[in-house]
Amino acid sequence: MSGYILGIDQSTQGTKALLFDSEGTIIGRSDLPHRQIIDENGWVEHDLNEIYSNTVQTVKNLVEKTGIDKDMIRAVGISNQRETAAAWYKDTGLPVYNAIVWQCARGQEICHRLEKAGHADMIRKKTGLPLSPYYSAAKLSWIMENVPEASAAAKQNNLCMGTMDSYLIYRLTKGLCFKTDASNASRTQLLNITSLAWDKEICGIFNIPAGCLAQVSDSNADFGKTDFEGFFEKPIPILAAMGDSHAALFGQGCHKPGMIKATYGTGSSVMMNVGDKPVQAGNLASSVAWKINGRASYVLEGNINFTGAVITWLKDDLNMIESAAESEALARAANPADETYLVPAFTGLGAPYYKSEARAVFCGMSRTTKRAELVKAALESIAYQVSDILNILRDDAGLIIKELKTDGGPTKNAYLMQFQSDIADLPLQVSGNEELSAIGAAYLAGITAGVYDEGVFENIKRTSYKPRMAAEERKRKYGGWKEAVKKA
Repeated sequence: MSGYILGIDQSTQGTKALLFDSEGTIIGRSDLPHRQIIDENGWVEHDLNEIYSNTVQTVKNLVEKTGIDKDMIRAVGISNQRETAAAWYKDTGLPVYNAIVWQCARGQEICHRLEKAGHADMIRKKTGLPLSPYYSAAKLSWIMENVPEASAAAKQNNLCMGTMDSYLIYRLTKGLCFKTDASNASRTQLLNITSLAWDKEICGIFNIPAGCLAQVSDSNADFGKTDFEGFFEKPIPILAAMGDSHAALFGQGCHKPGMIKATYGTGSSVMMNVGDKPVQAGNLASSVAWKINGRASYVLEGNINFTGAVITWLKDDLNMIESAAESEALARAANPADETYLVPAFTGLGAPYYKSEARAVFCGMSRTTKRAELVKAALESIAYQVSDILNILRDDAGLIIKELKTDGGPTKNAYLMQFQSDIADLPLQVSGNEELSAIGAAYLAGITAGVYDEGVFENIKRTSYKPRMAAEERKRKYGGWKEAVKKA
């Protein structure tokens, strides 16, 4: 079938719309950023109305920029920032409160309370996720406890709650479709990972009415149709939705057990396909990769709070670099013998530590440590955090890792990618396209619509890296990192 597929990636920093032709090639892209609302506590929020408006506008801008016949768009696929929690009124679709972003640890006290009550092990066993304010449940619970409008709306059966996919689908379909896909649902800490249904006991513990949550659906379900606020005369079907990291895994072609990828974005996801049954390993999260045509695949995953955001911090907050690209040249110019480490625990540490109380530290500096050495330490902190997770997957999952596929903006940095290969002692296959989340969702929508077949994944071009670091040096450097983490 000829035609185009529209991919929407609603991410932490902004919203992207991408247009794919009938061969699966990106022929256009439009981006709009949204505000990062951060208060004195370090709590992070997004304006849901702004995100919805930007979603519609990026699609309009994209179609106008490419000049295509918009009647030739066959389907829409959506990927989205995960764990970010939204609450809105059922009758209007308007927000009850700002979205609470995945980075925000305001649910920490709620998690401490539940842990003291002895619920942590049960929650981990049923959901596959360690009890943490990182996931949506504690954020939604915070809304129920602290936003009177939310509890009032719930009593009136006028409250919807969920992740960003369900919010966007609800708004785009004018309230006709209230669904979420299994991958997003599995990241809320409210889904029973075995039955793939909302767990009423856990919903009760978090004080979240299960009736306010979306219907859990296949990742290639019929998510309704949208005309993008009247921009299209003929509404377009939404035929795929996945959390961004799951969509990237799908887009990378990691469809078999043992295949693994790392997505480098604001934070990072290191995710391994483990097959058709959930697996527990270490302190990593066990989640649904996707559910397609009624069949679920599972993953093990570790999530890191600050990776690409470290580069943004260097540029925007410390003014150490003028652009992300400058970090590579500075890292190469730095003294290779400098032993400075950065542990970027600005909002605590994610996997595999899950220490929300941890705080960032620079350590190991000497009198000769200068700007270049600090930038090098910041870049290397990204690779060290990814390696922490890879090491657990190696030791606990019982699957051999042959190579690591990577994607995301920071993968353009050749210094970072070579250091990642060195410190992880793994070959890397770096995607030539950083938009794997949008690609995964769009390809799934295109396959569902009959525009693509499985051969579409061969479009991804890659750059290879191989380990060059001596084993003794790798051991010494990684040992220094582990000591630095203890100081955080």
